[in-house]
Amino acid sequence: MLKKYRDLWWCQGNLHPMAEWEKAKLPYVLAENVTIDKYEERTDRFNVRGSWEWSAKLEKNGIILGDVTVYELPTQAHEACIGEITSLMIEQCRSVNRTDAKIYLLGATRTRAKDFCKEPDGTFRPKKSAVDLPNGSDGLVASSESVSHAKDKARNYWLHGNRVHDVIIVKLYYDSKTPVPSRMKAWHYCVSGTSVQQKLKPKNKFEFGTHDANGDPLNYEEGTCVIKIPLDCLYHDVKPPIQVPRNTLPDPIILDFFYVREAILDSFSHINE
Repeated sequence: MLKKYRDLWWCQGNLHPMAEWEKAKLPYVLAENVTIDKYEERTDRFNVRGSWEWSAKLEKNGIILGDVTVYELPTQAHEACIGEITSLMIEQCRSVNRTDAKIYLLGATRTRAKDFCKEPDGTFRPKKSAVDLPNGSDGLVASSESVSHAKDKARNYWLHGNRVHDVIIVKLYYDSKTPVPSRMKAWHYCVSGTSVQQKLKPKNKFEFGTHDANGDPLNYEEGTCVIKIPLDCLYHDVKPPIQVPRNTLPDPIILDFFYVREAILDSFSHINE
């Protein structure tokens, strides 16, 4: 019976309350033997971003078929997290609006590789033609899903080729008692490095929630849990006439996760009222 209701997300775009998605064990195979074109048509029609992924499985009569898998579910905390990271980028890059150095906020930009089709939760990049859709997009990625899958996707997909330069992974931990996550972690990866090992190792990682893995309270001030994006990373490989706006934007761009945590908690402020 659960499968019947869960299938409605794929068939009708309906996250039915009787599907009990909050109890689903992820990753969850939502649809099998689907073409990549059908996957893209459904994700566009139902406005699904970041939750579904397509991976090739077999070839039949010259047509590649694959599975659509759910790796994460849309939650209020997740949306608040992505929204605040986006706001921090907008705030710091506002001064280059309406110039050729403008940073474009592209949301969940679809990327397609030989056997995969994936979408990040958010992308940010300057105007450039070095990477063309649908084969890739450049910028930052934020995600909340299983840590092992997110890290594997960062190392073996996003950081390869010309897909992205910097990757941010955010993990929000939930329990069954409340929809408000208390433990939150972030990792920052960057392709800048002199070796493959350096590129695949996070430049920075930290806990930024209200409690750590042991349940002990975390108390920190603004400027403690930050991710720094140098302008040379944000504007890597741009071509003339675009110039890196070193005298206009802060270098590095700083994403302070004190504010990300506050945004997530504030989105649930009605619970305590």
